[in-house]
Amino acid sequence: MTDNTLQLIKAFILGIVEGLTEFVPVSSTGHLIVIGDWIGFQSSEGKVFEVVIQFGAILAVMWIFRARLYQLIHGTLTGQRGEMLFARNLVIAFLPAAVIGAIFISAIKSLFFHPSVVVVTLVLGGLIMLWVERKPGEGGESAHTRSATAFSLDEITWKQALAVGFAQCLAMIPGTSRSGATIIGGMVAGIQRKTATEFSFFLAMPTMLGAAVYDTYRNYGVLSGEETWAIVAGFIGAFLSALVVVRAVLAFVARHTYRIFGWYRIVFGGVVALWLLTRG
Repeated sequence: MTDNTLQLIKAFILGIVEGLTEFVPVSSTGHLIVIGDWIGFQSSEGKVFEVVIQFGAILAVMWIFRARLYQLIHGTLTGQRGEMLFARNLVIAFLPAAVIGAIFISAIKSLFFHPSVVVVTLVLGGLIMLWVERKPGEGGESAHTRSATAFSLDEITWKQALAVGFAQCLAMIPGTSRSGATIIGGMVAGIQRKTATEFSFFLAMPTMLGAAVYDTYRNYGVLSGEETWAIVAGFIGAFLSALVVVRAVLAFVARHTYRIFGWYRIVFGGVVALWLLTRG
């Protein structure tokens, strides 16, 4: 097996990892950094790879929600009030990360893209998730369920959308999780769990598409042919795995809390910390 073939296989594996982790609150970037290091994936533009293959995952979401997406676009263009409010909320939630990302993303990448940062954010995010999903007493119902005020996408207020938008900014730090930040941020703001998850999926479309196009444009001239093919392999892996995961997540959150993902983050953070210590 040639080195180029092995590189493509590794890229495809990382694409699968991206699709499996992007839409659950466990940090896709954190997993890509750690697992990429474990399998020895080498790319001079690794950070670009991590961002651009997310486009494969978001295309899977767009395909799954294609009917609802068409309804949103058509309703907005024809002046349907409910769809226009939904579109307004998506714009409001998108703007904070777009503005802050455009100004600070280079500094954030240089400072925080390291496995040790992933450890801290994984564990801290897991603890926050457990706190949000805590059970208040004998009823078995989480504290969030008792305090939610928005139970459908058209009930989300502009203030709740803005809160989700600022929460999404935290996801620029690897290990935080974009989906985790937006879903938990939405829940804290009073959006019911399943509705917060759906809103997070729709918000991912402009956010991840914008990041992928921006990073590709900035780095297109320095990407080699081998790196381009690696991105293509990762893109395909992300698309295929995300097709499975998105439907599974929606089915899961309809019946369960996110506590299991909180515990997973803490355990995975501990595993990564041990790995960092043992490798010196």
